[in-house]
Amino acid sequence: MKKESDPAELQAVADMLKAIAHPVRLCIVRGLWQNGCCNVTHMQQCLGVPQSTVSQHLARLRQAGIIEGRRRGLEICYQLCSKKTEALMTCLFSPAVERKEEPLS
Repeated sequence: MKKESDPAELQAVADMLKAIAHPVRLCIVRGLWQNGCCNVTHMQQCLGVPQSTVSQHLARLRQAGIIEGRRRGLEICYQLCSKKTEALMTCLFSPAVERKEEPLS
């Protein structure tokens, strides 16, 4: 049987879930998971929200340690930096393996 989880680990996971528990942030994280690196202008066009809104959501994700930005000339390219978040995206958005349902008796 597995030992009880460390409270600090549980808090870290809860914080990660809180950070992505907004439709815009979830869309950003899913897009970065699917496509890798992306800049604010591209995200803003895909999401159809103001640039300032995208920037606020990116700041929240950066503070949570989910994404990081790397400067490329005049733009900053954002990417996921959290393996736990990548694993969560895989669970949430990968095509499910089809299962044959057993009929109820």
